[in-house]
Amino acid sequence: MKWIGAVCIILATTWSGFEASRLLRERTRQLRQLKMALQSLEAEIMYGHTPLTEAAVRLSQQLSRPLSWLFETFAQKLQEGMMSARQAWEESLQEVWKMTALKEGELEIMKQFGETLGQYDHEIQQNYIRLTMVHLEREEGDAIEQQQRYEKMMKSLGVLTGILIVLLLI
Repeated sequence: MKWIGAVCIILATTWSGFEASRLLRERTRQLRQLKMALQSLEAEIMYGHTPLTEAAVRLSQQLSRPLSWLFETFAQKLQEGMMSARQAWEESLQEVWKMTALKEGELEIMKQFGETLGQYDHEIQQNYIRLTMVHLEREEGDAIEQQQRYEKMMKSLGVLTGILIVLLLI
């Protein structure tokens, strides 16, 4: 019976270590996706002269979850026509952000980006998109560094913590 308990403890702590490691990988992947989404948005606005609602719908179809939900929610709120683009973006961020692996720094960047959505002409909007991408690139660099530094450690720490707990209980 003790062995079953020991195995369960080790499996649980190992799983938590791998989950922490996965979150580090997901953050990097989602930041990369967010940058690509902004590049696509820039192209839609600048070269396709696509309305913001339509561009958001297209982006939601191109991205994987949970970031696709962000643009899908944004498009739905714009289609309802009850609020400005800034308000729709802010509410979409609030609804979807907790489902992402992204952190507060990225949330602030995206909130600042939302302040400019739909308020300026194409050229100024393009500048704000590029500025946001520069900020996201900086965050991505930090995320990659953290992933390289801590990913393997998180996995090992999960296993070793389980072994330590089992040894202390025996």
